[in-house]
Amino acid sequence: MVIARSLRALDWLNFFVANVQTGFGPFIASYLAANKWTQGEIGLMLSVGTISAMASQLPAGALVDAMRNKKFAALSAIIAIIVSALLLAASPTFVPVFAAEVLHGFASCMLVPAMAAISLALVSRADLGDRLGRNARWASIGSALTAALMGAFGEYLSLRSVFFLTAALALPAIVALRMIHYDAPPVVPRAPPGKPKLTPEGEERESLRELLKDRRLLIFAACVVLFHLSNAAMLNLAAGEVTAHMGDNVQLVIAACIIVPQFIVAALSPWVGRQAQKWGRRPVLILGFCALPIRAILFAGVSSPYLLVPVQMLDGISAAVFGVMLPLIAADVAGGRGHYNLTIGFFGLAAGVGATLSTAAAGFAADRFGTAMSFFGLAGAGALAVLMVWLAMPETRIANAVKEDEAEPSVKV
Repeated sequence: MVIARSLRALDWLNFFVANVQTGFGPFIASYLAANKWTQGEIGLMLSVGTISAMASQLPAGALVDAMRNKKFAALSAIIAIIVSALLLAASPTFVPVFAAEVLHGFASCMLVPAMAAISLALVSRADLGDRLGRNARWASIGSALTAALMGAFGEYLSLRSVFFLTAALALPAIVALRMIHYDAPPVVPRAPPGKPKLTPEGEERESLRELLKDRRLLIFAACVVLFHLSNAAMLNLAAGEVTAHMGDNVQLVIAACIIVPQFIVAALSPWVGRQAQKWGRRPVLILGFCALPIRAILFAGVSSPYLLVPVQMLDGISAAVFGVMLPLIAADVAGGRGHYNLTIGFFGLAAGVGATLSTAAAGFAADRFGTAMSFFGLAGAGALAVLMVWLAMPETRIANAVKEDEAEPSVKV
């Protein structure tokens, strides 16, 4: 009964955390522009947030690994996000906005592995894929509904009210977090000098150097880079084309391109988690990654702005697969070796690298060769991601099952 209540509370935690994170999307750019910031200044400040997030991925993952109480890690991150939102609402000047971007970047990188660790503490390894799919479903519903709510606040009240709403929505997230209960891992005595460190389950804790030699870690990180190299700039590029060729209703089309895929993610994510447990990781990854080059090619050939929304629905397929598979493959790779959250941080860093390269390369290609050629370049990166998964990515579920048959380790969260 306690676990059932905790799992329901985890649903709501994912819902409200997604609510909170939605407030740090396009609303920041609109808020700063309304307060007379130039596009160059806005771009610089958004880059501060991106750089902060990339630099924080590994330290935040290692910090969550080191913290015995994962709920406290999540609570700390949520409070930091509240402070970030209030800083933005307090004053749209350089110092508060800079501090908010840096703080939010680190807090987000800490919150993602903390919530994955809580999920892993509540369910067995066999049920992890289904649980991660359920997490993604509730997060997507939260993002879609909150985007509409925040848009209404920004339209009818003020853009500043969006950030007060963001801080307010963090409070029910804290309530949901407090309702989650699970058995904490046992305290492990400090290892004597010269002896290997142990996980709470008594397994030898692997060194970071050994983890970084894992072929599965490196290949999937390369897949993540290619995925985001193809995906990150696609909607921005399409939105630019819509704005240039469409007068009325442009904001509605762009909003629909953001919201509709969230409902696709909500519908597909539990299925993705279940099939990853049945079929293995590679078939599901190939399915999700194949949507990338198809979507890019369709964007290159679309002439009507109203066709962008149906094409963008393919993003829901890719997002559902990627959102579930990243923490699931991290669990496969980390095994019982004590670096689950650090592994998530490593994959998050790879995602940041790919996204940063994507926006820069796509913008340059669009300026030099035209938007259609830029989309073809993104399609090429997506095709390379599919080939990488198909030809090089090992099946982590099978490898992990063999290890469990031999030693039955559990993942340290």
